[in-house]
Amino acid sequence: MSESGKITSSHLSRAAVIYVRQSTLAQLERNTESTARQYDLVHRARQLGWPREAIRVIDGDLGISGSVTGQRAGFEGMVAEIALGQVGIILALEASRLARDNAAWYRLLDLAGVCDTLVADADAVYHPALFGDRLLLGLMGIMAESELHVLRARLEGGIKNKAARGELRRGLPVGLIWGETDGEIRFHPDEAVTGVLAATFDRFAVCGSVRATWLWLRAEGLRWPLQKVAYTRRGSGIPEITWVEPTYHAVHTTLTHPAYAGAYVYGRTRKERYLDPSGALRQRARRLPRDQWEVLIPDHHPGFTDWDTYQASQARIGTSIRPQARQPGTGAVREGCALLQGLATCGTCGRKLAIFYAGPSRCVPNYYCQGSAELVNGRGARHMSVGGQAIDAAVAAAFLAALAPAAMDACLAAARQLEDGHDAALAQHQRQVEQARYHATRAERRYRAVDPDNRLVARGLEREWETALRELADAEAELARRATARPKTLTPQEKQAILALGDDLGAVWDAPATTGKDRKQLLRTLLDEVNITLRREDPGPHADLVLRWKGGAISELTVPLRRRQPAIRTDEDTIDLIRRLAVHYPDAVIAGILNRQHRRTARGLSYTASRVQSLRHHWKIPCHQPAGQEPEGEPLNVTAAARQLGIAPSTLLRWLNDGFVAGEQVTPGAPWRIRLTSQLRDMLTDTAPDGWVPLGYATQALGISRQTVLQKVKRGELRAVLTRTGRRKGLRIQIPAPQQGLF
Repeated sequence: MSESGKITSSHLSRAAVIYVRQSTLAQLERNTESTARQYDLVHRARQLGWPREAIRVIDGDLGISGSVTGQRAGFEGMVAEIALGQVGIILALEASRLARDNAAWYRLLDLAGVCDTLVADADAVYHPALFGDRLLLGLMGIMAESELHVLRARLEGGIKNKAARGELRRGLPVGLIWGETDGEIRFHPDEAVTGVLAATFDRFAVCGSVRATWLWLRAEGLRWPLQKVAYTRRGSGIPEITWVEPTYHAVHTTLTHPAYAGAYVYGRTRKERYLDPSGALRQRARRLPRDQWEVLIPDHHPGFTDWDTYQASQARIGTSIRPQARQPGTGAVREGCALLQGLATCGTCGRKLAIFYAGPSRCVPNYYCQGSAELVNGRGARHMSVGGQAIDAAVAAAFLAALAPAAMDACLAAARQLEDGHDAALAQHQRQVEQARYHATRAERRYRAVDPDNRLVARGLEREWETALRELADAEAELARRATARPKTLTPQEKQAILALGDDLGAVWDAPATTGKDRKQLLRTLLDEVNITLRREDPGPHADLVLRWKGGAISELTVPLRRRQPAIRTDEDTIDLIRRLAVHYPDAVIAGILNRQHRRTARGLSYTASRVQSLRHHWKIPCHQPAGQEPEGEPLNVTAAARQLGIAPSTLLRWLNDGFVAGEQVTPGAPWRIRLTSQLRDMLTDTAPDGWVPLGYATQALGISRQTVLQKVKRGELRAVLTRTGRRKGLRIQIPAPQQGLF
């Protein structure tokens, strides 16, 4: 069927889409003819019968590979328009422009066949609904995908074959450059670059920490070289260097890059695909362990360190990383005073022991196991928790005893390392002065070479010369200061003093200038692990220590432990009393009641409001909540009750002691609580009834004792009132009728 026979009025009524794509930005920049040919498909669409206003160009996927799915917004939008029936024909230069992935290609063909959409290239027009055209389009898609596979296989095969010989020119880190012959790698010709790198490796060998090396570079004021280009091609010259402040990342990358150890490596990373949270397919590079690198050629070129030293350094850096659970490793040395941080393990379960600090100033180390807690008396308790002072002292003594034979040599080596480190920094400052002098001389030559009358150029060159001269002056001043601060070479007398100091390692170990971090760093040079097992149930509680030294030697120690002190606890009856008193009284009143009963705290102290409050908080006893207004019958203290009854508190207290007024006490010594009932209010009167006599007359009239009269009044056998005013205020008793004649 001819092209005109496949195109119908239905197709012409819809849009014609020109899909334009280049795989990479480099192709878009260089392969301009291919891009122009794709845009020229607009003329082909017009030749096929589509008007200019119905032709639309989709070029949003320029620079995106056709083998990556889910990242071509232009292609996905075109597929959506096809599904909606808005596209009559798709024009592309070839099938590989539309897709190099058969999944996307066949999805496009299925939708185009169902929605009656044509597909056209520079040669013919195809209808995906027709069997012959669909078969041909399918073959085109398979060939486009296989072409990509073949091209990639050829390129990768050549790359890997050349890399296996160590001749593939990849990006080199700063300080290394490619030579003229195949596979030749040389040092950077700038001595300032190689000098600071060599000083970095030397310093790491001394301190053993990336961070300490980085801090030393900053403290010495050394600059760090930064390469402007990642790599150079054959014959392209030496890369330009800029100098910046050293960063931790740059120092870490330098100390971990195998190229600095003279090794040629290839395939340290592997690309893998994954789905991001939005569901799009992404690609990332994952670092591989050393045994999975595709190419590793040790001693390929000269390096700043040898391969064996590099491997030991990587293991040393790995120990500074905090290990994961149940993984070997000690972690980086911290500033705390716990000597066995990262070295102590539990003798019961084998876990690494964690550390916490106790004491008033949080300076007493304690070790505990992070295993599952056991329930003891209803509370969680660790099966391993012990104070660290005695254990640290025992381990330090064993360490100093093992170190004694090499102590003197270690002292002299430390002094030599101090001198060597300063000499390396001083040499680098001298190189920086030479570099600044060269820049100043070059700026001067450029200034003198310009025409003096051309002031526009001369002024700029003059400013550059002045800047270079200031940098030279600063570099010379810094060099002079560093040279003045250089430590003096040890005299024979000073060496003898150091040797004498090595005989007393304990004084050096306990010196205030020796920090906890220094002690732990020294301890790790000989010890791999300290296993601790507690024996608290024995008559003499102790801790069994197993010291595993580097090299495989094992020694055992026994450290006596302090007996556990009995728990300090307040009496239960005191807690119950506070619980009952807190309902009625505030903390200060409760403290007074407890002191009147001669009660004491668990430490033998008298009670105060704050101590009562602390006890309440510990035992979760609610505090006293005073009521806003006391209703009738609600218990009141003596002062409040006397105020409402209109009498003196002393009078009411005397009536309470005599038993005429009913009151209650929560406990002996507690304040009286009086209920103002209607019966109590009726007993009080301003004037006594006629014939009612005082207590003294009643005893004479009845012929009984005073206590007997009071008991009869309490039992209700005699009627009585309390007179609260006048000269004859007090108790008035009614004498029974038969005895009234006596008066």
